[in-house]
Amino acid sequence: MNDQPVRVAQLSCGPEHSGVQKEIYDAAEMVNAEMFFPDVTLKDIREAYEEFGLEAKSGDLKLAIARAKALVEGSVEADAVFIATCFRCSEAAIVRNELRRYIHNNSSLPVVSYSFTERTTSGTLLTRMEALTTIARRRALLAREVQEGITLGIDSGSSTTKAVVMKDNEIVGTGWTATTEVLGSAKTVMENALEEAGIKLSDVDAIGTTGYGRYLIGNKLKADLIQEELTVNSKGAVYLADRQKGEATVIDIGGMDNKAISVQDGIPGTFTMGGICAGASGRFLEMTSKRLGVDITELGPLAMGGQSGEVPMNSYCIVFGTQSLVNALAEGHTKQDVAAAACRSVAEQVFEQQLQEVDIKEPVIMVGGTSLIQGLVHEMGKLLQTDIVVPHHSQYIGSVGSALLASGFIENKDR
Repeated sequence: MNDQPVRVAQLSCGPEHSGVQKEIYDAAEMVNAEMFFPDVTLKDIREAYEEFGLEAKSGDLKLAIARAKALVEGSVEADAVFIATCFRCSEAAIVRNELRRYIHNNSSLPVVSYSFTERTTSGTLLTRMEALTTIARRRALLAREVQEGITLGIDSGSSTTKAVVMKDNEIVGTGWTATTEVLGSAKTVMENALEEAGIKLSDVDAIGTTGYGRYLIGNKLKADLIQEELTVNSKGAVYLADRQKGEATVIDIGGMDNKAISVQDGIPGTFTMGGICAGASGRFLEMTSKRLGVDITELGPLAMGGQSGEVPMNSYCIVFGTQSLVNALAEGHTKQDVAAAACRSVAEQVFEQQLQEVDIKEPVIMVGGTSLIQGLVHEMGKLLQTDIVVPHHSQYIGSVGSALLASGFIENKDR
């Protein structure tokens, strides 16, 4: 890791009163980042507040507005920006969203916004902080558009583990299995990908790992790149969709959490991840398929044959979502309509929880295992009123991004 700390400007309201500020500092320290509050004068605060025209009553929010203006105008230097407000405050949510958009549209600073609770921990914040520092430190690497040599990418997700072997800018081997024992699952997919590619591990020039098990697997394999999934997935998405130039939005609805990333020329600008409840994740769709007595691979076609508006459903909470499933079936609704309603409900929750935190720029690219569920892609497209792009190999997105970025380390190795 680079010895020079990444300077992250904090714009916030309330974390010091809720005990979350210490968690922010701890998460920043884990990734060698230095949090700081931009200095502004009382005059700056008054002028910035009048210019923005937001009716914020909180003095902390007015201060955040002035600090954002100072960052955009260059009177305060920073490498990245972290915006944090309490999730209970609607006023703060409006200001947070406007500041995130303002900084993103008027500067090249990477930005992440987050609504915290009193239970927010440094572990919850870690991936976000890691992504911010990665973008700040590795812009040249993230701008990479072509894979070279022979590289192996492994994505250890919460539900599945994937591997990809790439050779001279082509995918030549893949592996996929359910995540059980982290190292064992990684070994299985790695062996499958290498066998399909007809390549030995000793022939691999560089290895990249991502996902929840990235450190354990990366240390075991002595990986060249161990990187969080936000930057890796966004890179893999625009690479596979052939959208490495210009704007794009990446949506990844995972088994445990979701990611929404605004990308410019292959580099993440603003992003958000998480979800208030599993009802907005792929886990709810897995439960839906089991309840309907079909394999998860059959849920998409089943949903495409139904009418999502025929069944009232709100999967904001996975418990109540499951109750809605049971009630719908008991009322005589068809499996097709229930499947379609479940897809619609997840799409709506992702829209409300994640997509409000990023500016949606076309094309919208859906990736991850859930991108193969046609009904979900269809419902997301209806919500966003656009045609969703699902690239080939979209379920291997983290592995592809890892393999692509790992090739940037080959030239620095003794071969």
